[in-house]
Amino acid sequence: MNDIVILLEYNPLYLYGVVTILGLLIGSFLNVVIYRVPVMMEREWKEECADSFPDANIKVESGPFNLVLPHSRCPSCQHLIGPLENIPVISWLVQKGRCKHCNCKISKRYPSIELLTAILSLAVAYLLPFGWPLLFALVFTWVLISLTFIDFDTMLLPDSLTLPLLWFGLLVNVSGTFTDISSAVLGATFGYLTLWSIYWAFKIITGKEGMGYGDFKLLAALGAWFGWQALPLIILLSSFSGAIIGIAVIMASKDKHSRPMPFGPYLAIAGWIYLVYGEPLTQFYYSLVL
Repeated sequence: MNDIVILLEYNPLYLYGVVTILGLLIGSFLNVVIYRVPVMMEREWKEECADSFPDANIKVESGPFNLVLPHSRCPSCQHLIGPLENIPVISWLVQKGRCKHCNCKISKRYPSIELLTAILSLAVAYLLPFGWPLLFALVFTWVLISLTFIDFDTMLLPDSLTLPLLWFGLLVNVSGTFTDISSAVLGATFGYLTLWSIYWAFKIITGKEGMGYGDFKLLAALGAWFGWQALPLIILLSSFSGAIIGIAVIMASKDKHSRPMPFGPYLAIAGWIYLVYGEPLTQFYYSLVL
């Protein structure tokens, strides 16, 4: 085991290759997480409602449904997807983006998420030093990818992902990996309270809800990872990326009417940018404002 660690530490090409392959494999798993976690949440809500209101005749699905079971199937013909059909990117290319049994199209999103995960993982390995911080940063990146696409799909940021990310950030910084533990605790606190305050101010003024509680928890998690000092820049980056992407989406959409847009993906983008470029960006930011 030590020989493998030494090989990866002193031979960057091996490290980059391993991280890229790992990113592809994790990306395949993230496709499962992105689809199944919201369904698992819905099933849990239905079960709770059925228990609380037994006379409502709420239909509750039977059988296990988690990140492992049931096994993946083609949504059209219900063909059980075997290991050779589940090789990241390659299987999709070999099958020309279609189920080999019913010829149903397989969304390009699946290989796209696998490639995105591999590319971002490789970027983290290239930009961060080898060691525990690199491993922590990879986990951080993978969780943010899941949260981004779940929020785009459902306007939800599941507690099952945001809260572990927050607690993991605090544990990572017990030894001062990305910031000192005091800054991490204050970052989690102020991260939550900042968006919570904006939410209530906006609601009192307009009578509308401008964001969800999941956004508060995600910013709290980012504060736990990078400290309270990072919050102004993260909020600025998320607002900037949200404006650019939002305008692009509106321009590309046939429907020009305003529609709710999730804020979580932009927080995730800002958090990842801060992960890899936090120090120079912070220095640049404070050179402008001070």
